[in-house]
Amino acid sequence: MTPTDIADDSAELLPIATGARTRAALRTLIRPDRGRAILGLGVLVGATAVGLLVQPLLGRIVDIVADGRPADALTLPVVLLLVVAVVQGVTTTLGLTQVARLGETVLARLREQFIERALQLPADRLERAGAGDLTARVTGDVARVAEAVRSALPEMARSVLAIVLTLGAMALLDVRFLLAALLAVPVQALTARWYVTRAVTVYADQRVANGAQQQQLLETIGGAVTVRGHRLEEQHTEKSAARSRRAVELTMRSVHLVLGFYARLHIAEYIGLAAVLVTGFFLVRDGSVSIGTATAAALYFHSLFGPVNAALVLLDDAQSAAAGLARLVGVTDLQESTDLQESTDLKASADLKASAVRLPHQRTTSDAAVTVDAVSHAYGPGRTVLHEVSLTLRAGEHVALVGTSGAGKSTLARLVAGVQQPTGGTVSVAEGKTAPSVVLVTQEVHVFTGTLAEDLRLARPDATDADLRTALATVHALEWAEALPEGLATVVGEGGHRLDPARAQQLALARLVLADPPVAVLDEATAEAGSAGARTLERSAEAALAGRTALVVAHRLTQAVAADRIVVLEAGRVVESGTHDELRTADGPYATLWHAWSGSRAAPHL
Repeated sequence: MTPTDIADDSAELLPIATGARTRAALRTLIRPDRGRAILGLGVLVGATAVGLLVQPLLGRIVDIVADGRPADALTLPVVLLLVVAVVQGVTTTLGLTQVARLGETVLARLREQFIERALQLPADRLERAGAGDLTARVTGDVARVAEAVRSALPEMARSVLAIVLTLGAMALLDVRFLLAALLAVPVQALTARWYVTRAVTVYADQRVANGAQQQQLLETIGGAVTVRGHRLEEQHTEKSAARSRRAVELTMRSVHLVLGFYARLHIAEYIGLAAVLVTGFFLVRDGSVSIGTATAAALYFHSLFGPVNAALVLLDDAQSAAAGLARLVGVTDLQESTDLQESTDLKASADLKASAVRLPHQRTTSDAAVTVDAVSHAYGPGRTVLHEVSLTLRAGEHVALVGTSGAGKSTLARLVAGVQQPTGGTVSVAEGKTAPSVVLVTQEVHVFTGTLAEDLRLARPDATDADLRTALATVHALEWAEALPEGLATVVGEGGHRLDPARAQQLALARLVLADPPVAVLDEATAEAGSAGARTLERSAEAALAGRTALVVAHRLTQAVAADRIVVLEAGRVVESGTHDELRTADGPYATLWHAWSGSRAAPHL
């Protein structure tokens, strides 16, 4: 079963890097810290080399005892053993510390690249993949790689060095001891190959299965009200159970794989140790080596049990971490098409959901701030939501988008803001003096943890306190902001002072004022107008849009009345365009909406 089979059939999972690309990315991540890598490796080599003196010293003690020499002869080798222990302990600590620091630095760099690239991904690309895929990567995969960096990487480096140097030391005693020890290598090599060929697929499938499981849980929990409303509890429970069973099945398969791996390693140990002991017996009998030398050789091979088994066992962690790393690198490498990179320059502004769209080869006319030319957009095969929409926003013009739910209003707004890219046609924005050129403010506002001032400065880091107060005053929020326990220094967001939805929306509008873009897009940004502070919030939006070109997705027709022009969308197409008075008397779709709205006590949510 392939990863695609495990995940939702409708999901287009984020890419997974190839092994070659993953290794190349790892080399790139390590390159800035080559000095630390060389230092750590050099110290570990020294520590391992010093540790290899233990076996010859023990063999010397055996020879002294076997020859019946005086007890004083044991003093020097015993003292040297103590010195070796101290020196090896100190150097090993220093070497492992350097390797650990290297690993943590590389991991931090990878995390930063992952987050940076994930934040730049088009919203529709994330929607096609599903939140579960990205969540699994940023949690489970990062955790696997972090665990490998903190434990497996230092131990692996130490084990490999110990194996290489120990085999070299056995050859120095007598090359026949080395040849005897190498009898275990074929079994170990076959064991490693048997394991790796199976583990790569199992762990890759396991990570994808976990992502699919998380996606299903997110969908079920997030849409719990809808699930209950349509009585789909049993169906969603079965889907969750099926994906959980698949994840458990792959986990148990990995457990059986590890058990078989250990069993084969023990066989290799017995073969190798028996071969060394038999070789030592014949060499001592022939007088080729002393009993002490044979003892040292046996101790050398026995000392290989730990590093060899550790290195092979760490293949388990390495394969799991490699699968996670490939998934992380797959996101950091994810690039948009060449044409898109050449034609679009996106700049995000935190939770403003702001993006600047500059199309140097698609310039607007002198009085046009935004030109939408034959734009179409689809969220997948058979899911087209916009059909060759053309629209021009003149500089300083306020245009209201009106239409029933599902007409494509929010999609068009996101395309104009540059948050998503059209699948057909072009969106051109006149060059402005500020960056970003377009800011999108939606109903979904996030208040970041930190002081109110820090939250505001997300839109303009160099803003002074006076600038912040001016922006708050513009959107009629300065009074409540200064009334907070510590004013602008009050901690808001998670664990801080809670802002109600209306105030959070005013905060977003204040960010808009600070960003000062020439074009603003509001997608139901005043949806809280149904609350007690409705008029204040609408006045805040009006003030924030003053002097700007604006595209407003109107959820209440009172917003459309105040606009310079109204554009009516129906099934992804522009069906009407004009002023409120023109459309109201035209007896078209807008007139129908207006009569239905004005004839009711409360406006329907459009």
